[in-house]
Amino acid sequence: MEETRNWTVSAYPLPEHRSTALANQAAMLYVILYFEPSILHTHQAKMREIVDKYFPDNWVISIYMGITVNLADAWEPYKAAKTALNNTLDLSNVREQASRYATVSERVHAQVQQFLKEGYLREELVLDNIPRLLNCLRDGNVAIRWLMLHTADSACDPNNKRLRQIKDQILTDLRYNPKILFQLLLDTAQFEFILKEMFKQMLSEKQAKWEHHKKEGSERMTELADVFSGVKPLTRVEKNENLQAWFREISKQILSLNYDDSTAAGRKTVQLIQALEEVQEFHQLESNLQVCQFLADTRKFLHQMIRTINIKEEVLITMQIIGDLSFAWQLIDSFTSIMQESIRVNPSMVTKLRATFLKLASALDLPLLRINQANSPDLLSVSQYYSGELVSYVRKVLQIIPESMFTSLLKIIKLQTHDIIEVPTRLDKDKLRDYAQLGPRYEVAKLTHAISIFTEGILMMKTTLVGIIKVDPKQLLEDGIRKELVKRVAFALHRGLIFNPRAKPSELMPKLKELGATMDGFHRSFEYIQDYVNIYGLKIWQEEVSRIINYNVEQECNNFLRTKIQDWQSMYQSTHIPIPKFTPVDESVTFIGRLCREILRITDPKMTCHIDQLNTWYDMKTHQEVTSSRLFSEIQNTLGTFGLNGLDRLLCFMIVKELQNFLSMFQKIILRDRTVQETLKTLMNAVSPLKSIVANSNKIYFSAIAKTQKIWTAYLEAIMKVGQMQILRQQIANELNYSCRFDSKHLAAALENLNKALLADIEAHYQDPSLPYPKEDNTLLYEITAYLEAAGIHNPLNKIYITTKRLPYFPVVNFLFLIAQLPKLQYNKNLGMVCRKPADPVDWPPLVLGLLTLLKQFHSRYTEQFLALIGQFIRSTVEQCVSQKIPEMPADVVGALLFLEDYVRYTKLPRRVAEAHVPNFIFDEFRTVL
Repeated sequence: MEETRNWTVSAYPLPEHRSTALANQAAMLYVILYFEPSILHTHQAKMREIVDKYFPDNWVISIYMGITVNLADAWEPYKAAKTALNNTLDLSNVREQASRYATVSERVHAQVQQFLKEGYLREELVLDNIPRLLNCLRDGNVAIRWLMLHTADSACDPNNKRLRQIKDQILTDLRYNPKILFQLLLDTAQFEFILKEMFKQMLSEKQAKWEHHKKEGSERMTELADVFSGVKPLTRVEKNENLQAWFREISKQILSLNYDDSTAAGRKTVQLIQALEEVQEFHQLESNLQVCQFLADTRKFLHQMIRTINIKEEVLITMQIIGDLSFAWQLIDSFTSIMQESIRVNPSMVTKLRATFLKLASALDLPLLRINQANSPDLLSVSQYYSGELVSYVRKVLQIIPESMFTSLLKIIKLQTHDIIEVPTRLDKDKLRDYAQLGPRYEVAKLTHAISIFTEGILMMKTTLVGIIKVDPKQLLEDGIRKELVKRVAFALHRGLIFNPRAKPSELMPKLKELGATMDGFHRSFEYIQDYVNIYGLKIWQEEVSRIINYNVEQECNNFLRTKIQDWQSMYQSTHIPIPKFTPVDESVTFIGRLCREILRITDPKMTCHIDQLNTWYDMKTHQEVTSSRLFSEIQNTLGTFGLNGLDRLLCFMIVKELQNFLSMFQKIILRDRTVQETLKTLMNAVSPLKSIVANSNKIYFSAIAKTQKIWTAYLEAIMKVGQMQILRQQIANELNYSCRFDSKHLAAALENLNKALLADIEAHYQDPSLPYPKEDNTLLYEITAYLEAAGIHNPLNKIYITTKRLPYFPVVNFLFLIAQLPKLQYNKNLGMVCRKPADPVDWPPLVLGLLTLLKQFHSRYTEQFLALIGQFIRSTVEQCVSQKIPEMPADVVGALLFLEDYVRYTKLPRRVAEAHVPNFIFDEFRTVL
């Protein structure tokens, strides 16, 4: 503690700097006094002594890392402290201090600007003027400290009239302008930085230079000795043995100078310089220019040795102490807008800001000093924390560069999209002037130049060590561009995908087209500027857009998870390049949820009919097209593969939720209802065994349907929701697979072949267990699944969404449900199975796919029983028609047969699966009689 105090006090020898020299002690004393409040209350003499020593010219102090305290406010409740502070807070003293610092800051600023002129700070000037330069730095830093602390908004309570008056008085007397104060801080930091770098360089070369000058001076003296020996005579130089011996002695004396004993060497060097001046004067050597030149050179080398010996580490330590900016750790933020405006006007300002940031890094010394002295293992973590905070602030300030770039970029996009006409491949020469469009093209060139200037500005900053974190300006620029891109793209996606559910027709396609144009503008502009700012535009675009979409999908899927993935856990979220979160506008959390729910709303099976052959949805009442597979092409154009893949993942979660709800409903309305259970038991007894023909089948089946009629409404809704989402998943898979084959045919072929090879290996393993099989800890199967789904090389209908337990009566319930829906449908030669009445809607494809998906979640024996029940129903009904000599095939049988056909088609199973339950001649004949 004492050692630190001595260094600090010695760094500020002038009386007017005493309060700054004792600032750290004053901060500690301020805290300690609260542990002895009686001094603050009653010990007037002690408080007067404390104020006279520590606070005669300052009343706003920084106690730790920029935490400021106004003593006029803090000591208001304490009588002795308040009384002692009255002299300091007297308006005449306030006016005197403000005027003094205004004068000092003007004088120092002029000096610093003079020093910063190109070529002014040379090595000789620095070495000859160390005290003057240090005085300038002291005055500048003390003035900056006083001005920043006493004009800070955080240090003055606006409701306290006295404090407000004091501050107004200061601002008036200072003629305060925050821009001028900030400029003083910038220039002082730049001056300090240059001086430190010069001193570090000189210190590193100190011994080598000293030895070089010593050698050169000694050699000059040896040569002069030879001149007077007569062996190597110069013109008109007579032999002089005394001078010869004297110069040889001087040469030896120079060689004997010891670098390690700098004090003795310095004294001796001064004596040697005096001796050389005297020998020139007393021996009338001025007449010979060559001899004079040798003597002058030697004196110059000796002078350089004295200068070099004066380069001491103490100067650097002093500069480090007086350059402390820890008091501004928080106050500096009030100058952020001024910094950013300065950069916007003049991008090269970043070089001066670099010096300011490095000066601010000196604040790290304060919290680390005692930790380092105690050899604590926390040194690294604390350094990391404060360095990280400072780097974050640097990023915040420099973010203005990407923001300004993007402002210019938006103008370029507008010009390229709306104003500049693309030049055709063939052009009549008389129309050349029309296509030249010199005005808009000049504007684009001007804006492009502005962007490249901003880039140059940040790259001038050079790689800088801020605390213990190395800041690479190229990486800083790229991160800034990514951050601005993420902010703008995320906002465009949020704003562009908000739908009005009452709008007719739906706003979906127009909004996707509009958003697609916006995204294309961003994409094209990124391609355009990537060479001017030296970044990989396409790589950044793909990485950031995929991150935004994946993050939003993850947040949307949180609705379906018991354990939510928080922001800090998300692999897609970043501290430096955060993805913004927007307030939800409806039940969805993000734009991907709104998009998904809007698609589900307009393709609702209660309102629309899906025609499988056309991949199109039509309105049941108006028969107008609602949407088609073009919808997914538009989503692909707008959100890319990531968007379609994210939509597919969200639909998966929704299907899981629907299936879970279905199981709960099944438990509630079937397994807990005795009437329904009795009906199912009676039906099972009547139809057993399943391979037989049911006598009086119509009565048995329709009696069971009538008794269970009340449960089918909720059942139908759940099944059709699942089926609807499966259709959408199939469409997404088709679009993904098409675009993958078109854009990345080699990737598509490689994935397909690898998938087939893996399936062949697994199949071979089950036929012969001795063959190799992927181990449990092998992640290949898991990883390839993600690639296959992204490339659309998968069948959503084969996916197991939930784990299930055995459910009694499950096959017969689904069978009853199916035949209960058949009367609502009719066969159309052109369209297949369609709804009889729009008022009682049932859409066939979602019904079939929903049932198929549901059965897929259970053991295959349930599916076998279900198909056997349908086959028995078809055979029994046809047998009854034949026995009653009814020539037409009943509509319900046609529906059941079509279900079996569609089941075989969707599952890609061989037809014999269905023919095991229904004779093949019925399949062959039923379409001919329709």
